[in-house]
Amino acid sequence: MYNRSFFQSKLGQASLASIAAMTALIAVSTQMQADPMVAFAPDSQMHLIEIA
Repeated sequence: MYNRSFFQSKLGQASLASIAAMTALIAVSTQMQADPMVAFAPDSQMHLIEIA
């Protein structure tokens, strides 16, 4: 099923690129730690509007 001829084809190369991109995305997203106080800034000039 997954042999050398598959990974030498365009579909196989695309699958390897996709796997590499997903792995990189997971690695980068686990390194990013958002500070909760940055997301919540009570002294900002932003107006909050509640939509009922």
